[in-house]
Amino acid sequence: MLKILTALSLVVVPPQADLALPEPTGPLPVGTTDLHLVDDSRPDPWNPEADRRELMVTLWYPARRHSGERARYLSPQESAAVLALYRDVPPDALTRVRTHAGREAPVRAGRHPLVVLSPGFTFPRATLTSLGEDLASRGYLVAAVEHTYESVATTFPDGRTTTCLACVPGQDGAGVAAGRAADVSFVLDELTAGRWGRSVDRSRIAVAGHSMGGNSSAAVLAKDHRVKAGANLDGTFIPQVERLDRPFLLIGSPRTHAWDGSDDSWKKSWAHLKGPKKWITITGTDHSAFVDYAVLRPPLGIPAQELDGARALRITRDHLAVFLDRHLRGRRTPVPAAPEVVDQGRKAAAFSSAH
Repeated sequence: MLKILTALSLVVVPPQADLALPEPTGPLPVGTTDLHLVDDSRPDPWNPEADRRELMVTLWYPARRHSGERARYLSPQESAAVLALYRDVPPDALTRVRTHAGREAPVRAGRHPLVVLSPGFTFPRATLTSLGEDLASRGYLVAAVEHTYESVATTFPDGRTTTCLACVPGQDGAGVAAGRAADVSFVLDELTAGRWGRSVDRSRIAVAGHSMGGNSSAAVLAKDHRVKAGANLDGTFIPQVERLDRPFLLIGSPRTHAWDGSDDSWKKSWAHLKGPKKWITITGTDHSAFVDYAVLRPPLGIPAQELDGARALRITRDHLAVFLDRHLRGRRTPVPAAPEVVDQGRKAAAFSSAH
């Protein structure tokens, strides 16, 4: 199941536990909507009874004005699936998470750079909300893709809730990444046409993801040349990257993704990233510290990263936004200094020089 759900919680959640995401840091109000997209050109890779691929996508975007109604974080069914291992946490706890985007707020005029986000394996797309809201407040159109049957639960508009059919022992990571690349390319087809096509700058598209979603971002860049840049948040490369010639960002936990960390797929792939690249780790983080669980685990009594969750998310959001500003907008936005950030790219360069 989820990598964050590795032990049973023994803490009873207070009725008024503060389950709020950090506020967006950009100057613009943020809107949000959900899209139900159907790809009739291919069967579902996980459900043999489905002759078409159905996806849920959440959009966050710069809005013309604030809207009073805030988006729901997870459905009761999704919340219960995420929290299934935690006997003392109310199963509906994650339905109470406070978000900041206005539901169906009018989109700001103009064409905006597009960032597609892919969640970790078993993770709902909602876990990328703080990243999506923040980028939208800085002027980006953001689309988080729910890869159906790869999340513990996905609720569709008709009330159906699917489960994780892909969650089987020994799952082929390379195959998952290839399927996700196809999902993302289909979502790009849909977003660059129709209603949302008027809001997308087709010359400025990036893809980023957490865990398997980060691994998949490399697969997307390898297959879809509409995408100009990519980012991997603590995801193992399966297989290792053979060659990418566009900008790529790596942000990870030091335990696994430092130069001498336990996962050497970044080290092996680094030399094959031929475009502008950056590799940092954030001290005090764990695998789930780069998404909303960084701030949601502590009030739920679930073991969390050492670094304060809001701080972990702030550093992640800042570095992702600065990277995208540079490579999609040509802006050299300064990144706030953070002593927790370690430049692993320098260590890689020093090693290469010495050998």
